[in-house]
Formats: sequence, structure tokens, C-alpha cells
Amino acid sequence: MPPLAQPSAPVELRIPAIGLSVPVTELGLNPDQTVEVPTDFQKPGWYRLGTAPGQLGSAVILGHVDSYRGPAVFFQLRSLKAGDTVEVTLADRAIARFTVTEVATYPKSEFPAQRVYGGQGTSELVLVTCGGEFDRQARSYRSNVVAYTSLTGTAPAPATQN
Repeated sequence: MPPLAQPSAPVELRIPAIGLSVPVTELGLNPDQTVEVPTDFQKPGWYRLGTAPGQLGSAVILGHVDSYRGPAVFFQLRSLKAGDTVEVTLADRAIARFTVTEVATYPKSEFPAQRVYGGQGTSELVLVTCGGEFDRQARSYRSNVVAYTSLTGTAPAPATQN
């Protein structure tokens, strides 16, 4: 396993295969103890009560697939393939690099929360959005698209000049 990054919050997410380079917000829990979703459809959010990217465990970043205005930040997430690269710039300016291992779609009733949030004993980044069929009555998607990645490298923060 590559060396872990120092604990630091993610500030930017880059996924070259889908042309994505965006800032990352932070998410917590709703009053009913469910995970918050981003308020901005064009920015994903990191679940800050879990693992930081590049640490041992499962770091989770959630983003919207679309809105009534059109495609949102994770619209192309479902098109990722095993081997694609994902980079996360951390608040300390270090970069954690991940490689996509699997992209799966689950009915919301079968969402694998333990796998997504619990980790598999390695350093992982998990990207989550909605997908599948849109339920017009409920005004939501019936499934979730999940991209699993594993840490493949870290780059320290660049040296600062005085």
C-alpha cells in the first residue's frame, strides 16, 4: 500500500476522465442522522465525520447527478471505468491519488452503507451520486451510482518560498 497522506480535509477533486476539476465542500449529518447532501449542485461534498482522503479507511464524497436545470457535478460519474484516476488536493496542499476499481449501481433500498462508509481495511475514496430510473412522483432517483477507488499514491505539499 502506498504511504498515507497526513490527515487534512479535501479542498479540490479532479477526475480527468470526465473533465472534472471542482472545489469540495464539507458535509455532516441532518437532524434525522442521515448524511447531508450538497446544497450546490455543481460542487461535491466530503462527509467530514468519516475518513479524510488518503487516510486508512473509506473517505466519501457525494455529489448530485442533475437538477431541474440540467446536469450537475457528478453527471458523468457512471461513465468512469476501472483504471481511471481521481486526484484530491487536501487543505495542506498535498495530493492524494486514487485509481477507480469499480463503478456499481444499487437500488436505494439496497445501498451498501457498510461498504461505502465502513472501509475495507485500506485507503479508499468512494464517490456517490444518484442514478438509475427517475421516480417522477417521489421526485428522486431510485438508485445510487457508487465509484470505488483505492489509494495509489500521495504527493507532499509543494515547498513554500520565503
